[in-house]
Amino acid sequence: MEELNKKIVELAQKVSQAISDLRLDDKENKLKELKIRMSEPDFWQDQESARVVSQQASFLEEQINNWNSLNDRLLNLASLAKDSEAEDLLSDLEKDFASLLEEYKKISKDLYFQDEHDSLPAIITINAGAGGVDAQDWAQMLERMYLRFSENQDWQLLHMDRSAGSEAGIKSTTFKISGPYAYGYMRNESGVHRLVRLSPFDSDHGRHTSFAMVEVLPEIKEAKVDIKDDDLKIDTFRASGHGGQSVNKSDSAVRITHIPTGLTAGCQNERSQMQNKKTAMSYLLSKLERYFAAEKEEEKKALKGEYTEAAWGNQIRSYVLHPYKLVKDHRTNYESSDPDAVLSGDVMPFIESMLQASLTKK
Repeated sequence: MEELNKKIVELAQKVSQAISDLRLDDKENKLKELKIRMSEPDFWQDQESARVVSQQASFLEEQINNWNSLNDRLLNLASLAKDSEAEDLLSDLEKDFASLLEEYKKISKDLYFQDEHDSLPAIITINAGAGGVDAQDWAQMLERMYLRFSENQDWQLLHMDRSAGSEAGIKSTTFKISGPYAYGYMRNESGVHRLVRLSPFDSDHGRHTSFAMVEVLPEIKEAKVDIKDDDLKIDTFRASGHGGQSVNKSDSAVRITHIPTGLTAGCQNERSQMQNKKTAMSYLLSKLERYFAAEKEEEKKALKGEYTEAAWGNQIRSYVLHPYKLVKDHRTNYESSDPDAVLSGDVMPFIESMLQASLTKK
């Protein structure tokens, strides 16, 4: 019984520290604010905004309840285990503790996500880099990998912009994924991804190395920077690609340029010009916040689309298909010998290894 009591105390300390680190008191206040907004008569007039607020409230409520319930059950178990007559119940108490320990392991992933933007949708842009047609094909492979990963997480997907390659693949693509901690999970995927393989576009079937840049930004609705209307240039054009039946029949696509910085953001896959403008504006706000927060000039150039190998820096992950099969993250040294599974969307082990490394560093 003494050993069990020791384990209960250790777990209770971890749970108490987690509740403090997650600032559950602040989240309870935030939840109260959201519920007040949800009770307002005109709450559902803007359905998109209302849906985001409802999801946020539901998520916060579940998180708060999970941790408070675990803490209460642990305190109750600790009280039972200290009872002098509890020796006869040792087997049942150990089972209860094992159940609570599993629950802690399950919800402790919340500790990965303590940044203010982690709960927001993620806007992902992939640009083909050095490597010609092979790089454009590689960019499309990465797009497919992340889309399948998002489907596996049951996240919502919105295609925003896409530029097809000259012969194959894509030059660039931008899409938004929405789900619990979408940006929190995806933020560490930003960087250069390197592919080594036998090129299907080379008549000699030689080994080629290709690069693609992945940019991940949180979707920000309200800017912390002052944006004047005169600083924005808005262009409209005929949309192409994903969308509804009427998406290609009018100048519904929108591209917004922030003149002082040169940052651009576009969307062409919503049904109306107004929807595309709204989505493009949220993307531009995300870029602007990251731009003004960037300390290095290379980071600012990357956001503006001035991609050069020197600006990219070293790759964060390598995908080798020949002469051997290996995917390696150069930040954590996490490896997989099954690149086919990774490229089919099995990215979570790499993401979680980076999240765990970041949490350990903190």
